[in-house]
Amino acid sequence: MAIVTHLSQLDLNGRYSYADYLTWRLDETIELFRGKVSLISPAPSLDHQRIATRLTGILYAQFKRQACQLFAAPFDVRLYDRRKSVVANQDIFTVVQPDLCVICDTEKLDQRGCLGAPDWIIEILSKGNSKKEIQTKFELYRESGVKEYWIVYPFEQAVHQFVLDEEQDLYRLLNMFAGEDSASPYLFPDCTIDLQEVFAD
Repeated sequence: MAIVTHLSQLDLNGRYSYADYLTWRLDETIELFRGKVSLISPAPSLDHQRIATRLTGILYAQFKRQACQLFAAPFDVRLYDRRKSVVANQDIFTVVQPDLCVICDTEKLDQRGCLGAPDWIIEILSKGNSKKEIQTKFELYRESGVKEYWIVYPFEQAVHQFVLDEEQDLYRLLNMFAGEDSASPYLFPDCTIDLQEVFAD
């Protein structure tokens, strides 16, 4: 398979697998959503980076002595429908780079990142990718079995907390935290996040 070094070599209307993705040596950062190429915004906003850094610090302190592990973007997560079995790289069509994710099953980790659904994903919205995070990734995370998904709204200083109802196969909105609240993940109730600190100017 030929090495791809320029985005122009790809058919942006085509469908690609993780096997294809492994042959790409692009300057651009991309994700795959059900085989479709999706460009990541080249430079997140100052607010996005500030929030990501603060959350990383808080969560690193929380998980550094636990079995569950924290990872921050760029970090490849290969997703597949949890009701299907994984056969090979050519059978995986979704590769995402969540802003933050926590993975408790170390069997999912390899040198290329994570194969399968993290337990908890946090995405911090930017003006250019809100639809992608709210709609496309929401569905991808649900069908792959991400148990808890937080969407962070920097401009509104708010966090929406979704928890997977596996029996009904849907996300339930558990909490809508405001900037002055303390927030705790459903999966890790001993972890407390001061959102005033996260959203401080």
